[in-house]
Amino acid sequence: MSVPAPTRSLRDWLARLGQSGRLSVTRPGIGLRHEAAAVANRLDGRSATLFPRPDGQDGTIVSGLVSSRAWMAEALGTTEDRLVAHVQQACAAPLPWRERETGPAQSIVHRTDIDLLRMLPVPTLNEHDGGPYISAGLMISRDPETGAQNVAILRCQINGPDRIGVLVLPRHTDHFYRRAEAAGRGLEVALVVGVDPACLLASQAIVPLGQDELEIAGALTGVPLDVVKCLTNDVRVPAEAEIVIEGRILPELREPEGPFGEFPQYYGERAERHVMQVDAVTHRERPLFHMIVGGGLEHLLLGAIPREATILATLKRSFPGVEDVHLSLGGVGRYHLYVKLRKTQEGEAKNVLLGAFAAHYDIKHVVVVDMDVDIHDPKEVEWAVATRFQADRDLVVVAHSQGSKLDPSAREGVGAKMGLDATAPLDAPPMKFTRIRVPGQAELDLAAVVVPDADWRAVLGG
Repeated sequence: MSVPAPTRSLRDWLARLGQSGRLSVTRPGIGLRHEAAAVANRLDGRSATLFPRPDGQDGTIVSGLVSSRAWMAEALGTTEDRLVAHVQQACAAPLPWRERETGPAQSIVHRTDIDLLRMLPVPTLNEHDGGPYISAGLMISRDPETGAQNVAILRCQINGPDRIGVLVLPRHTDHFYRRAEAAGRGLEVALVVGVDPACLLASQAIVPLGQDELEIAGALTGVPLDVVKCLTNDVRVPAEAEIVIEGRILPELREPEGPFGEFPQYYGERAERHVMQVDAVTHRERPLFHMIVGGGLEHLLLGAIPREATILATLKRSFPGVEDVHLSLGGVGRYHLYVKLRKTQEGEAKNVLLGAFAAHYDIKHVVVVDMDVDIHDPKEVEWAVATRFQADRDLVVVAHSQGSKLDPSAREGVGAKMGLDATAPLDAPPMKFTRIRVPGQAELDLAAVVVPDADWRAVLGG
């Protein structure tokens, strides 16, 4: 089966979705407050959505661009079964980006009279969100000492005409910010809205400090990513982006941000957060504003797929028998991990469980299964637990360990982890754990044996 070529801009991907019947266009004027998000959620996983002139405002919103694994694989020019390996390879062999003098992202420039809510169709998403949010923007920051870049998706609330409240977690962006703040200046950043699927996915890669995720984006599509330098700072951004908001995260300043509907499908609390001062806005002609609804499939998958790639690589270094991993949607793409293991010794599955907990602090529950179980089918995993797991023998619990601070059942991010060894014993009698199977079932051509629209009464001669 031939695999389509990767797409290298949001518009190329949108065109492919439209040509294949996977893009819905709403009537003009859909409301920015909740209504656009409601429509996007109703179509989540079935169709991307384009919203012309929301609330009568100039501009266009798009949503649901990569709300299935198959779509993401297609956008990257690979297959769904090769997606995690494709991401692993890109992280291991990034392609340095290629700088251009200018690009479509800088077709129109605003340096004065900036009013973000007047210029851009920024929606309010979930019921109790603190206000309009840029939820699909890549926050690209630059280390003030080394010049290395970092790319992340951070939640960004519009708090004024040229002010944005930003949740900066204690990761790479925060590391750069602390260096800038120690020198008494703000951190140079660009908030980029409307990029191709490779840039979106690369932004979530778990890589060492100093590794520019834009280089991973290039590796995901097989060619270096074209970038341009911002007009007011030294940050490099994708040249084909729709919108670029240039600015600085200010030192020694915090302002209220939140609440916001997060990936666990609860709200992240309102608190004093970092503040971005906007210095300029550039964009394409008639730009597209990408919206990700908090807690939807696009949100979950963008977090899950890169984590799977990193976790699989981490586990395979210590446990060569680990064949595949999957972060389930029921576990919000973060908390529940299924591991497929080619077990060779008793006790091995429990070691794999402990290794999985160490692979990423977000992981809360792990199930290890045998090679005959499809870890991408939650019914299969549940079947393995039902028939191969005994709690007094196969359960591992680790109390008082670091987890996700967005897990409402944890206490300030500290909670318990649970592992289930749902593998069959190696010394079991041959037929005890042999799955039932009807020979020829998988290969059967139903069209050759089932008569369409047949009248059962006529068959009986009645």
